[in-house]
Formats: sequence, structure tokens, C-alpha cells
Amino acid sequence: MERILLKLLFTGCLASIPFIFKRKHLLMSLTIFFAKGVLSTSIDSIFIKRNQISYPVRPFPKIFDTNILYDLLFYPLLSVIWVKCTYHTRFSVTLLRSLYFSVPMTIAQWIMEKKTKLFKWKSWSAFHTFASINFTLFTIRGMAGAIKLILDKKDPIRLSAPDNTNKQSIRTHEQFQ
Repeated sequence: MERILLKLLFTGCLASIPFIFKRKHLLMSLTIFFAKGVLSTSIDSIFIKRNQISYPVRPFPKIFDTNILYDLLFYPLLSVIWVKCTYHTRFSVTLLRSLYFSVPMTIAQWIMEKKTKLFKWKSWSAFHTFASINFTLFTIRGMAGAIKLILDKKDPIRLSAPDNTNKQSIRTHEQFQ
């Protein structure tokens, strides 16, 4: 049953990639995706080495201690979706939307830990899962916000309205694209 669940998760993630990675903002989405993969794998490795959590059934068990499907595909895809949902929101709305992602994921992991062999919590609880999901979500969202600030400082034309001479040159430039 666990292998079937992993295959379904893998298939679902692969099927969602074309819808998540659109041409617009592709660089930001890929940056978020890879950063979340590194962050998730690093944090997961720390807790696996401390014997707080384990993944008895996982892809490539002889090579990886972590479940690379979760850490390198599923969580990064959800983080890209979450950053897109919170990119232009106030902090209070961002906090609320983080609950939309972290609470269902925490409940799903708690149920799967009880019913399957996908997770084995040793000195771990649903609160730890909730806290780690929120920590990584806000870390990645903070990184995306920092990138947004850097890009806005590098391209001040986007922030200010162009004068009449620049409008003509912008229109001419847009005609050739």
C-alpha cells in the first residue's frame, strides 16, 4: 500500500508541474523550488540523524535516509504554490494562508504515521511537523520577499512612471517583442 501511495504522489506531482511552473515568473518559481528542496532535505537529515523521525518505506532506501519524494518534489511544489498565493498579501493574510497549507499537511502526516509505514515518529509529534512546515514556508517566503526587493531596486523603471519620452521608447520596444 505504501508503494502505491508513493507512486500516486509522484504521479500527481509530475502532472502538476506544467500548471505550477508557468513561463511568467519561472525564474522565481525555480529558485523557490530548489531552495525549498535544499532546506527540506537539510532539516530532514538533521532530525533523521537524531533518530526523531524515519521513513521506513521510501524511494532509493540504500542511497538516501530521507524521503526524496517529499523533500525534493512534493514540499517544493507546495512552497511554489504557497509563495504565489502570498506574494502580494499583507502579513496577517500570509499567516492565515500558511494555516491552509500547514494544518492539512500536519493532519495528513499524523494519519499516515498511524495507518502506514511511510513515517515513523520516534520523539516527534504533530506539533513538530506543524512547526517545521511553517518554519520552512516562512523561510522560503522571506527569501522570495528578499529577492523581490533586490529585483525592484535593480529595476527602478518598474517602480516609477516613465515620462513622455520614455513612454514612446517603451512602446517602440514592446512592438518588437
